Amino acid sequence: MKKLLIASAAAVLTAAAFAAPNPATATFDVKLTVVKACAVTAGAGSDISFGNQDANPTANLNATNSISVTCSKGTAYTIGLTPTNNDTTGAGLMSAQNVAPVTGNTDKVPYQLRKVSATGVEWGNTNTNGATVGNGVSGTGTGLAQSIPVYATVPSTNFTPDSYKDTVTVNVRY
Repeated sequence: MKKLLIASAAAVLTAAAFAAPNPATATFDVKLTVVKACAVTAGAGSDISFGNQDANPTANLNATNSISVTCSKGTAYTIGLTPTNNDTTGAGLMSAQNVAPVTGNTDKVPYQLRKVSATGVEWGNTNTNGATVGNGVSGTGTGLAQSIPVYATVPSTNFTPDSYKDTVTVNVRY
């Protein structure tokens, strides 16, 4: 019986030495992949309006407004502007709207989009491969909305009294 007791005690002590720790532990990771992204806001609030002007202005007309670009922090971007006529230099044509009593007006009012100022460098959309800025405007995202001014000029020429407009597409490459 003594032998059985000693053998049993040895078995219990050996089993206790190999028992799993209390509590059992394991690990896992918490992961997140942040991808670069950009959003652009334009629209009625970004329209460039030259207002009401004399049909025979004596000087070039200048106007400005801004667009808003929000890119993830550290994301490089380039903004290109393309008028309806797809001119990559930012030279557009505003079409007559034939607002009553005007009918049959086919005049086109030329304008030039510019960066920095109304007399600044042309702003277009020559960057098609994303590798260079071209004649666009570049920046780096902060994660917050960035207001980017856009300037436009109209040459002093003679146009039929009417309302004129064109649509510009804003392209943000990142």
